[in-house]
Amino acid sequence: MEKRKFKESVYSGISQLTKALSNPHRLEIIDLLAQGEKTVEVIAEEIGQSVANASQHLQVLKQARLVSTRRQGHYIFYNLANPDVFSAWQSLRSLSIRQIPDVKQVLNDFRHERNSLEAISIDELTEKLASDDLILVDVRPAEEYRMGHIPQAISVPVDQWDVQLDTLPLHKEVIAYCRGPFCVFADEAVARLRGKGYRAIRLEEGFPDWKGRGLPIAC
Repeated sequence: MEKRKFKESVYSGISQLTKALSNPHRLEIIDLLAQGEKTVEVIAEEIGQSVANASQHLQVLKQARLVSTRRQGHYIFYNLANPDVFSAWQSLRSLSIRQIPDVKQVLNDFRHERNSLEAISIDELTEKLASDDLILVDVRPAEEYRMGHIPQAISVPVDQWDVQLDTLPLHKEVIAYCRGPFCVFADEAVARLRGKGYRAIRLEEGFPDWKGRGLPIAC
């Protein structure tokens, strides 16, 4: 094969993958599927789209081999094709925060409004986990918690906040985590807890980042 034709073929193939990623809803789907497999109905509700629109986005991602499917009865479950898909999204996410001022500004403004600018890293969390003065709270939906979570974390999904958040021991530090840096659940939980007088902080990353590091997980 002639050299120029070789390069054009390679870069053309890569561009097909980047085209599949060039849509905000499809990026959000990848971020969502990093938590575990979901049906199109669940995905549509999460991203605020109709089932038909969500299905179209999923087909684009499937054609680019970024997601895979399995059938169970009348339902089709979607998942990330392999761990490299999340790694690519993770790198793109980090690059966007560093290089695109608008992304970083929106993120900072959102957290400033909720008094959750302060956050800790996974490395800092692993050091803190040995402490008896810490409560680790997973604020993702209960189904995602059951598919996998950080050891020692207790499940406090949004629909249980009124029952569980206000009953946590006030003398302990609370660390909340959710799906990742763009997940709002942890910020809102921290804001609520601080308003009640708790020492609360969010984990900067999410459960997929923890899992991607090869750290222990519980189910």
